[in-house]
Amino acid sequence: MQELHDAPLAPLTTFRLGGPATRQLTATTDAEVIAAVREADDTGTPLLVIGGGSNLVIGDKGFAGTALVIATKGFEQSGTHVELAAGEVWTDAVARTVEAGLAGIECLAGIPGSAGATPIQNVGAYGQEVSSTITEVVAYDRRTRETVTIPNAECAFSYRHSRFKSDPERYVVLRVRFELEDADGLSGPIRYAETARALGVEPGDRVPLTAARETVLKLRSGKGMVLDPEDHDTWSAGSFFTNPILTEAQFAAFRARVRERLGDGVEPPAYPAGESRTKTSAAWLIDKAGFTKGYGTGPARISTKHTLALTNRGAATTEDLLALAREVVAGVREAFGITLVNEPVTVGVSL
Repeated sequence: MQELHDAPLAPLTTFRLGGPATRQLTATTDAEVIAAVREADDTGTPLLVIGGGSNLVIGDKGFAGTALVIATKGFEQSGTHVELAAGEVWTDAVARTVEAGLAGIECLAGIPGSAGATPIQNVGAYGQEVSSTITEVVAYDRRTRETVTIPNAECAFSYRHSRFKSDPERYVVLRVRFELEDADGLSGPIRYAETARALGVEPGDRVPLTAARETVLKLRSGKGMVLDPEDHDTWSAGSFFTNPILTEAQFAAFRARVRERLGDGVEPPAYPAGESRTKTSAAWLIDKAGFTKGYGTGPARISTKHTLALTNRGAATTEDLLALAREVVAGVREAFGITLVNEPVTVGVSL
């Protein structure tokens, strides 16, 4: 297991922000992961688990403790069943399932990060979420000090949430198991309207797997959501805020604010979210509150391609990024009465 001291963490994140860790360990096997976690717990050392670093905002002062980088590898397929080690690069794993003719996660292509992070956030995009194909999550339980296998029904999946996210200090994901679909080379039903339009099909239709994956990659690239070291629009965590889910009363008040600000003929985006709830678009809120693409004059700005991404233009600090995020949150709240919630995990800082 590789060990470094006073190790810079910024290069391990897609924001390229954050100070150093007191100590950094890189684990390449499940046994090494468990040993490092147990050591930290036994000594009372603060522990930061890092996968692909695509969902982290680390403070400029860094992390006073052990940063554990999960670098485990493993892609096992048996029929339609796939098991991924937590350290597998997610977008590479998606490509391999497409090559194998398996449908179910093809529209999650291009999402940065590691496989082990996907159940924590219940990663989703373009009409798919991992919760619909995950069968089990193998994790180390820091409370019982045992390796446990948690079935889908006990993962408490919801929109960008899970039991792993609600109790972040308890579980360290080791492996994720999926049940995919063999649809004779076709994708799952296309559920996202933008993807259907780009493919020239109707929602619910199936298309060749490769076409679905390539179309999603093009859509994501056009929004700066596929990592490119030369493109500062991708020096981000992707979508910085989650889409708000509102009760009937909250949505009614929101619509009234929209009419007051933008005129009687303007209707905000609205999508059914179950239990008499409605989901609206964070990107729409940000844009209509006056924070358009490219907003900002400092080293942290809104992406020039997508209003939902906050970016490091190359010389930003974490405090620069947080100042921009706070400005956006305050502006949206003032305009529409909705408080945006950050999607990335903050370490040593908060909005």
